[in-house]
Amino acid sequence: MREILVLGGGASGLAAAIAAAQTGGPGAKVTLVEQNAAPGKKLLATGNGRCNFDNAASSDPARYFTAAPAALQKLLASIDGAGLSAWWQELGLVSRADETGRLYPYSNQAADLTGLLVRWLDALGVDRRAARVLELGQKGGGYAVRVEAAGQKQLLTAGRVICALGGSAGPQFGTGGFGPALAGRCGGRVEPLYPCLTPLRCGDPALMQRLSGLRARGVVTLLENGRSLAREEGEIQFTNYGLSGICVMQLSGLLAPERGPKKPAVALDLFPTVETRELITAFARRAGHLPDSQAFWQGLLDGRLGAALWAAAGLTGRAPAQVDARGWQALAEVCKGWRFEDPAPCGWKQAQTTGGGLSLEELEPDFQFKGCPGLYFVGETLDCAGSCGGFNLHWAFGSGLVAGRAAARQARKR
Repeated sequence: MREILVLGGGASGLAAAIAAAQTGGPGAKVTLVEQNAAPGKKLLATGNGRCNFDNAASSDPARYFTAAPAALQKLLASIDGAGLSAWWQELGLVSRADETGRLYPYSNQAADLTGLLVRWLDALGVDRRAARVLELGQKGGGYAVRVEAAGQKQLLTAGRVICALGGSAGPQFGTGGFGPALAGRCGGRVEPLYPCLTPLRCGDPALMQRLSGLRARGVVTLLENGRSLAREEGEIQFTNYGLSGICVMQLSGLLAPERGPKKPAVALDLFPTVETRELITAFARRAGHLPDSQAFWQGLLDGRLGAALWAAAGLTGRAPAQVDARGWQALAEVCKGWRFEDPAPCGWKQAQTTGGGLSLEELEPDFQFKGCPGLYFVGETLDCAGSCGGFNLHWAFGSGLVAGRAAARQARKR
């Protein structure tokens, strides 16, 4: 059978279907099954509608979260070997990079990239079916996929199946964790799922309500028992439920169930370029010129943020002129290490991607499921979550490209 079924029309599914059709040649039949009315729905929202589809540092394994780093390295090497950048050029995509290495379509429009991929599906004769996948099983040397469309159940058969059904992040785009669940029913080991690249719930609710909407640049450190696990620098956003901003969301990837810290905390350094001793001296000197506690923070931090730090240092009710050396030390230490205990990732709706999923150790280097020739798993279904900045789409498009080509070559041999 030269039929290839691609289940899921997100980034990895689109790449897999196009690559399979390009490689399959005459006689190959590629069908893309997607439950949404049109493929690429989630793509349209990426990068604030600009579609940050890759990153210049995308080959660095340290930029991904997984329980199987050795297997990750092999799979990233497969993506590198597939020439993802050249494939984009072949499709006609013109890109631009920002100062951090993030790649965008030259037009800065996610709709343009999605439209380009859909046009290639049609040009290559990929059959598109609007249907929801229900189940997958083996049948006659190939596979049978039960789907539902317009209330009617159907059975689709193919010699090769590429599962690109996503994870649980972004249920508003039609995801719900079906991909990893299906992988588990196929006998694969699935790492526990958790919301990844998401804001963190933490802090006293009354305090966070007062700080909601404020932003400040600084360094965020993830701690366990006082030991630093990771640190990120950037803009910190205060919300009514906790902390957000890219630097905060990056740390959420380390809060994986079972392998993350048992008693985590985050610490904010709001003066990362100033040493504690220098800050103590600066605060004491400043108090001589600005004896009013409200005026004290002008030019440093927002007054509401300053008031919260003042209270956290135990200085409530004291004017700057009344603060002694011990008080300035306490304030400087809070400004350099403001702790928020027990941070927890926000829910799936706010998550950019899914942590956990089918273990990478269950895959061959071409993303084929071990022990099941012709069955592939790609994209967010797998236990690989990238950092912010295009790493997740690199993984999605790259894994789809590798699996699509491998499935088509296998079909031609048969």
